[in-house]
Amino acid sequence: MTSESIRPRPAPGGTAPTDTIRSESVPRQVFFYDQPERFVAGTVGQPGARAFYLQASARGRITSVLLEKTQVAALAERIEEVLDEALRRSGGDTSIPAAAPNDLLDTAPLDLPLEQEFRVGTMALAWDSVDACLVVEAQALVEEEEEEDAAEAAFTDDENGPDMLRVRLSGAMARVFAKRALDLVAAGRKPCPFCNLPLDPEGHLCPRANGYRR
Repeated sequence: MTSESIRPRPAPGGTAPTDTIRSESVPRQVFFYDQPERFVAGTVGQPGARAFYLQASARGRITSVLLEKTQVAALAERIEEVLDEALRRSGGDTSIPAAAPNDLLDTAPLDLPLEQEFRVGTMALAWDSVDACLVVEAQALVEEEEEEDAAEAAFTDDENGPDMLRVRLSGAMARVFAKRALDLVAAGRKPCPFCNLPLDPEGHLCPRANGYRR
């Protein structure tokens, strides 16, 4: 099983969000789901002010973690690529569908209560060829100097590591997650036809029009 890390892109201004810092004195929590009933990306709020979440749920247990829109897009794109590569290497394994099965598509809103466990820093994913499943991990945001160690700790159970959401998904569920996540990202604010920046409901200060509102 090979793994790779997906790190958050810097927020506007050149720095990553730092509002969730884990204390070294608190043992890590690992929220583990093996083939959950649901694993989805979802939002709260209106386009332009949406908060993005990953949420896993099974047997009445719900875990929700906050992350950036760019992280959702990057995760979904890499899941599609990893599944495509696993399908190619397997010679057409029927447990890995080429596209999200229509009968499994999930368009329901996030489950309630929506309680944020942590903000996501590093994410990692891998295809487990033995069990034919995708392993997704989302680790809590840590201080900048600890980020390298957090990335290297992916798929380990270091009790002093950052809090983590770990999910094991079938190929079909992984395809369904990726499709919903990509649709969610695409459903945001429409781009300005002149400058390609996102349009706000109340108007748009277009730099190509010297700052005039269109």
